[in-house]
Amino acid sequence: MAKINVDGKEVDVPADFTLLQACEAAGAEIPRFCYHERLSIAGNCRMCLVELKGSPKPVASCAWGVRDCRPGPNGEPPTVLTTSPMVKKAREGVMEFLLINHPLDCPICDQGGECDLQDQAMGYGHAKFHRFEENKRAVTDKNMGPLVKTVMTRCIHCTRCVRFMAEVAGADQIGATGRGEDMEITTYLENAISSEMSANIVDLCPVGALTSKPYAFNARPWELTKTESVDVMDAVGSAIRVDARGAEVMRVLPRVNDEINEEWISDKTRHAVDGLRRQRLDTPYVRKDGKLKPATWSEAFAAIAAKVKATKPERMAAIAGDLVSAEPIKALNDLMLSLGVANLECRQDGSKVGGGPRQGYLFNSTIRGIDDADVLLLVGTNPRWEAAIVNARIRKAWLRNDLKVFRLGPPADLPYQVTDLGNYAADLAGIATKGPAFDALKGAKRPMLIVGQGALSRPDGAAILAACAEIARNTGMIGPSGEGGWNGFNVLHTAAARVGALDLGFLPQKGGRDMDGILEGTSKGEIDFVYLLGADEFDTAKLGKAFVVYQGTHGDAGAHRADVILPGAAYTEQNGTYVNTEGRVQLAKRATFPPGGAREDWAILRALSGVLGKKLPYDDMGALRAAMIKAAPTFGTPDRPAVHPGADAAIWTSIGAKGTIAKSAFEYPIRDFYLTNPIARASATMAECSHEFVKPRVAAAAE
Repeated sequence: MAKINVDGKEVDVPADFTLLQACEAAGAEIPRFCYHERLSIAGNCRMCLVELKGSPKPVASCAWGVRDCRPGPNGEPPTVLTTSPMVKKAREGVMEFLLINHPLDCPICDQGGECDLQDQAMGYGHAKFHRFEENKRAVTDKNMGPLVKTVMTRCIHCTRCVRFMAEVAGADQIGATGRGEDMEITTYLENAISSEMSANIVDLCPVGALTSKPYAFNARPWELTKTESVDVMDAVGSAIRVDARGAEVMRVLPRVNDEINEEWISDKTRHAVDGLRRQRLDTPYVRKDGKLKPATWSEAFAAIAAKVKATKPERMAAIAGDLVSAEPIKALNDLMLSLGVANLECRQDGSKVGGGPRQGYLFNSTIRGIDDADVLLLVGTNPRWEAAIVNARIRKAWLRNDLKVFRLGPPADLPYQVTDLGNYAADLAGIATKGPAFDALKGAKRPMLIVGQGALSRPDGAAILAACAEIARNTGMIGPSGEGGWNGFNVLHTAAARVGALDLGFLPQKGGRDMDGILEGTSKGEIDFVYLLGADEFDTAKLGKAFVVYQGTHGDAGAHRADVILPGAAYTEQNGTYVNTEGRVQLAKRATFPPGGAREDWAILRALSGVLGKKLPYDDMGALRAAMIKAAPTFGTPDRPAVHPGADAAIWTSIGAKGTIAKSAFEYPIRDFYLTNPIARASATMAECSHEFVKPRVAAAAE
């Protein structure tokens, strides 16, 4: 620690702190434009100038280290002044320079009300007219794709966007051309930004040069109701803020959560929200004479009750989808079990996880734990599309810790160096005992393995899972040899609802069928009734002639096949509990109300249970959550990662199942990052992104 005097207040700070950090630790506010805590230091805006005793001129506090400060003549701590006349004059001069070419767009600027330049001009500028008589320069706007709108005349060259794309997103697609007054920030060859994290530069821009193109001129910040929630576009569980005006969600922004997403979110998380108001189901439907026709809730429930009464339990099944919260999954599980139904399934993709120890289907290292890893093996996963936030964490570890990454799977464009081990699952057996990957993992202090759904959703997925657990055991990732209780065995899920459903046991009961068995049964006429709870991510044509009830939000695949439709609420329209891929229990809060006659999912199932004569034993959310905690105690400890050091070797030998691994190649489960669920498929913005970034790539690969 080092002592430093800030505005007469002496504080102890780490010696590697910058003056800016030391000043803020002492309670002084330092304005800045180019500096950002999660980006490298640029030192080019000069707004953070402070007076350092002994220095003939102000110094940039973001680029000056505490250890570089000289002590006083008698050995006293270095003295920094943040409000002296020198500092005030320097900041006024910097602000004057910044405003030379900045247009007076505040009344019409889409960033008005959330603009750092606007705020700091009021706080640190001066009221006099500036002394420059020359005409303001003008800069042509750039095409950065369907998500980022540009007004580059406003740009002050802070380079936050350049550094974010190069350092965090790993896509060197933005840079500066020219010098001095001719300097411009632009994309290379004026191409659209193709990163899945690109829209974060809108949050980083302090002046309104980069704003959200889909959100432009839709609302002002003071008109919006802000609700803290969690993302469901993948299984990461990013912390988000849902901004709504009336009954309409206007935008989604990131919240800071260092344990998961830091302060970034993926473009799909941010911009798929326009899908919440398109293709919505807002009234029940019943199929009559081959056509779906609007009906009342009583008519829909009566149609379901008549079919259930005429169907034996062994000829019934229920499938839970990827976006539903844990509460309706628990309600549907209890309802089906009360009817004697054993064919329950939450793994639409046929993944062979669950049914064993909890650490066998979790991201045990935790997402933050990626920062500490030194060797990583990817098995059948493309984290760039399956979990963009996890991918950014891997890049961060690769940049800072020299993380070595091995991959067993198809080629994929990842923003870090990868050593390919081929694309055949059968090679896993060899990796468990020898080879460069085994040696690197064995010699690492914190080795890590990530197995994805592309590997686990195959027919031999259980054998692959067992082989991955064997690699983890043999290389010291888990068990007594794990350093400090380190557990490097990780399953990366792609569905927000998956871990919660596995925790609640929404799986085939004794004698029940799994996903493949259910579809085989419906195709052969052995299953006559299927309840789909937001389930759309499978081939609904395989449901054959079964009577299908679809409870969901959008007119997607499940609704097209349904005989009865029950309109439910989206994740922004009801309170709900989700469990992310690392086993962290998180609460999503209601920001708006569901449209028309749609109702909360758990309430629909509670009402249906009464009609079926199997009334569920809870009348409110509190009682339902108490039942969830009783069934799975982990629901009683929200916002904590599920850490399973796993010293018991017997647990790890029970993960997966012994079997032969086929000599076939892996395939990644996500073919289009932007169109992975009903909300995203209903989004015009996501459709535009898919057309811009994915379809040209697919066409090029086919040639």
